[in-house]
Amino acid sequence: MSTQDFYQHIDVIYNPLQSFALGLTKNMDDARDLFQETVFKALKNKDKFSIGTNFKAWIMTLMRNTFINEYRRKKRHAVTSAPSDSFYFEASKDNTAIRNHGTSNLEMEELTKMMNSIEDKLRIPFQMYYVGLSYQEIADELDIPLGTIKSRIFFARKELQALALSAGLR
Repeated sequence: MSTQDFYQHIDVIYNPLQSFALGLTKNMDDARDLFQETVFKALKNKDKFSIGTNFKAWIMTLMRNTFINEYRRKKRHAVTSAPSDSFYFEASKDNTAIRNHGTSNLEMEELTKMMNSIEDKLRIPFQMYYVGLSYQEIADELDIPLGTIKSRIFFARKELQALALSAGLR
């Protein structure tokens, strides 16, 4: 397939391809980026397209795979940060205003009490996970099987949710 034929095929399916990209990303800018990346990859690999097969299906599969790979890459490289011990934020550009979080502090005290009320075998892995350790790191640190760590964190969440609902917290 020549480059000119390739672009003619793209022109024919331009709108469905844009719609598909928007459906995957749910964001117009990301959809444009995905479309551009897909066309670039398709052009780079046009020799792999078998003439006589469905061009639209081929390029949409390429788009879907590009989207999935980009999602996985972002997930792998996502920066996670430990929760802050401070309960204020800077409200203005000149850093002069500080918001009062009295209600948040009270809720945090209640959450701390709830956290301390659950048994240690659930609370300790949950707190370690909360501060940013991975399941595997917690399992290694506590010398407990990975599956046990996952289930204990799950049950700690459920118990904390139940306690928060009964206390009237969201």
